[in-house]
Amino acid sequence: MQPIYLYSTPGCHLCEMAREIVSPLLDDYSLHIEEIDIADSDELIERYGVRIPVLKSPRHIDELGWPFDSEQAANFLARINV
Repeated sequence: MQPIYLYSTPGCHLCEMAREIVSPLLDDYSLHIEEIDIADSDELIERYGVRIPVLKSPRHIDELGWPFDSEQAANFLARINV
């Protein structure tokens, strides 16, 4: 299974909502979530601090920033899983 990155940070309720939206879709695309805590990096805080949660594929430049629903997440996963 390939990873899909979820940029987040502990205690982020929007990140929890994003995880709940994306988790049921992962098996359909043979993906698993790899959470990346932005608090571990000044660069990630600068890039994603006001945008989390953000989904990103390690193989593509595309990102899906919050807010998103399950249809938008599915479309993103299908697009990056080619």
